[in-house]
Amino acid sequence: MDTNPILGPNKLKLGLFGLNVDRACAITTIDGVFHPEWSTIKRLARRADEAGFEALVPVARWRGFGGATNFNGACLESYTWAAGVGACTDRIGVFSTSHVPTVHPILAAKQATTIDHITGGRFALNVVCGWFAPELEMFGAPIMPHDERYVYATEWLTLVKRLWTAEEEFDHEGKYFKIQRGFHEPKPIQRPFPPVMNAGGSGVGRHFAAKHCDMIFVHVKGDHIDAARKDIAEIRELARREYQREIQVWANCYCVIADTDRAALAFRDYYVREKGDWAAADNLIKILGIQSGVIPKEMLDASKYHYIAGWGGYPLVGSAARITDELRKLSAVGLDGVLLSWARYEEGVERFIGE
Repeated sequence: MDTNPILGPNKLKLGLFGLNVDRACAITTIDGVFHPEWSTIKRLARRADEAGFEALVPVARWRGFGGATNFNGACLESYTWAAGVGACTDRIGVFSTSHVPTVHPILAAKQATTIDHITGGRFALNVVCGWFAPELEMFGAPIMPHDERYVYATEWLTLVKRLWTAEEEFDHEGKYFKIQRGFHEPKPIQRPFPPVMNAGGSGVGRHFAAKHCDMIFVHVKGDHIDAARKDIAEIRELARREYQREIQVWANCYCVIADTDRAALAFRDYYVREKGDWAAADNLIKILGIQSGVIPKEMLDASKYHYIAGWGGYPLVGSAARITDELRKLSAVGLDGVLLSWARYEEGVERFIGE
């Protein structure tokens, strides 16, 4: 479909990340951080739309990580957020991020279709299997073993896609869901259905994404760019060999722009080492290490600095020329898109677009 720029021809696509949660991706106490106030969200969404960005991707969050900032504690629900930003933009792709244990597939299919119609065919769905135990406990949802989450997500997403496409009523009785005379109308504008993203990092997660999704969200470490090339190539080969499918590969990056590389590095040190909310970062690392079942805790501890700087993303830190070179490098290793965030979000967006 030519309605969604996420599937468009640009070699490296750009998106804004976390534009619905307090402080977005930076676990810091500095001034000028992002707060999820609707006037700010609308202004930034429109600015990215006008500048030619391809994607707006929210974070699915139901409670914060404590510390002085209660990082991400103030948050807007991602389906209604997507409907709102979709209605006030014209070209950019708009995601909802959905924790599958917290929403029934019939409701998810209807909400997603509604947003696809609001946006004229610019919706995309980011499927999250659920890893933050305190959030799932709020819903009374079971904390499933790691691999079991993908079994659940497979049945969930299969039902959503069937609702998006089925022309007749259907019955379903699976391991997790029972549906009688299931049906859904109208169908999404994007046919057969809107694009789907997942951030599967384990072997099971990568098979899930390769088989069922159009995009996979990967973690690229700043000191392992050559390893990323191999990793991305293996993901594409898995999708082609096992499932005869093509898949896009995206990553998140945190961005620090200054007049010089030295000034950018100094500012990052300031907002992380001097102003970082290390207590919130400790909580995040502890929960992520226990629940992810993928990333060893010692690796997470070593990455804590970058989690405070921007959710552990690839660092784009330096002058405008340096950041342009880094984006070129990420494209060269095979990424199709990057999701960007800044500690001082609005200031960073304006400088990125301007320079």
